[in-house]
Amino acid sequence: MMALVDCNNFYVSCERVFNPALEGRPVGVLSNNDGCIVARSNELKALGVEMGTARHLLSPALRRQVILLSSNYALYGDMSHRVTEVLARFSPHIEVYSIDESFVGFQGFDPDTLENRGRQLRMTVRQWTGIPVSVGFAPTRVLAKIANHLAKKHPHFKEAGVCLLDADSLMTQRVLEQWPVTELWGIAWRTGERLKKLGIETAWQLRQADPKHIRRH
Repeated sequence: MMALVDCNNFYVSCERVFNPALEGRPVGVLSNNDGCIVARSNELKALGVEMGTARHLLSPALRRQVILLSSNYALYGDMSHRVTEVLARFSPHIEVYSIDESFVGFQGFDPDTLENRGRQLRMTVRQWTGIPVSVGFAPTRVLAKIANHLAKKHPHFKEAGVCLLDADSLMTQRVLEQWPVTELWGIAWRTGERLKKLGIETAWQLRQADPKHIRRH
């Protein structure tokens, strides 16, 4: 088993660690030239502001409601390193995938303890760094990505912030049956469209498909 640990709204969360007055406010972090929004708080998302929105396209009324900050990549890099140091206390097997995501190996751990370990990990990262994270456990990276998404978004997992997907569980099958193949990690848009032409529209259909049939087409 492995876990994908993803820092929630990372750039905004970093800013909030050093400016608690930003908590609960609609906050956006801007790109290098302050041209567009590259990170959003949940409150800003709730206002309908999309990722990549150009600053000058925000209406005056909306501009008065929100807080827009210049990016501080030195700060974000330092906070990312701090989070990684905490993760290392839970497993020696860490692969930093991006500034706000890491795959953490839990090979050899009792599977029945993993969700509790995930909750402990999440609590420790928050206490020691101030950064909220979501944790998705699964036997593969693709499934771990999906599990992390559920931990962050799905009402059943959102409060705990932890989700575990076994490879062969009925719950995993139900999730994959609803998961569009075009939204799978590692599936480019063009590949996804080609799969759809073969009648493969969900992750479950892709899992059940004959690889030889796919390669022939």
